[in-house]
Amino acid sequence: MNSARITAIIADDEAPARSRLKTLLEDIGSVDIVGEAKNGKEALLLAEQQHAQLLLLDIRMPQMDGIEAAEHAQKLSPPPAIIFTTAYDAYALKAFDLNAVDYLLKPIRLERLSTAIGKAQALLPKQLAAIKSLQHKRTHFSVNERNRILLVPLTEVIYLRAELKYVTVKTAQREYLIEDSLTHLEEELMEDFVRIHRNCLVARNHIAGLEKQHGDAHDAQWLLLLKNQDEKLAVSRRQIQAIKDLKF
Repeated sequence: MNSARITAIIADDEAPARSRLKTLLEDIGSVDIVGEAKNGKEALLLAEQQHAQLLLLDIRMPQMDGIEAAEHAQKLSPPPAIIFTTAYDAYALKAFDLNAVDYLLKPIRLERLSTAIGKAQALLPKQLAAIKSLQHKRTHFSVNERNRILLVPLTEVIYLRAELKYVTVKTAQREYLIEDSLTHLEEELMEDFVRIHRNCLVARNHIAGLEKQHGDAHDAQWLLLLKNQDEKLAVSRRQIQAIKDLKF
């Protein structure tokens, strides 16, 4: 990052930590603080509104942690530079060091902060992938739509269906399209979603039951019933026993 003035957002769920970081940034003098946030979701909304060039993200925050916020922030245009702040121990920080991801270890020192700002940059996808193991489970999907980022809470998603290179994210209100792998999503979200077909994952808490269509035993087709939805989803023969074993 060059020596010109830059705009920054501070995100930390603890007010004293935000206050200290704000004081240090004011001492540096080349940074304009355009917003403060208590969690990653607030930081993203502010970053989009203010076109911030730099996000200082605490890693552990409620609602959305810093690593997830950094991942969603890569969809902003242009993506902001990222610096993480953390109280992690030395073992966990190896993932950051090995992958050239910049972080500030609390308590943050002025000289270290100044150095980090001088070399801060947007994260590469491979850098984010390398530190995602330190992330809490994702809380939102991010969707690019009309030059905006829409955050879709995971708790509102009814099912995920693969269609060509996209995945449809279905909620009660509407559908969204994201670029992701259904296999990857299944691995990440297996506690909350179950596969009912090669191209569809359904949120466990949205399953109401099963319905058997008329036909002989060999050709019988099972349909998944959804809570508060008229739509019924086909269940493959391969997955039917796993679905029957669920507690609705």
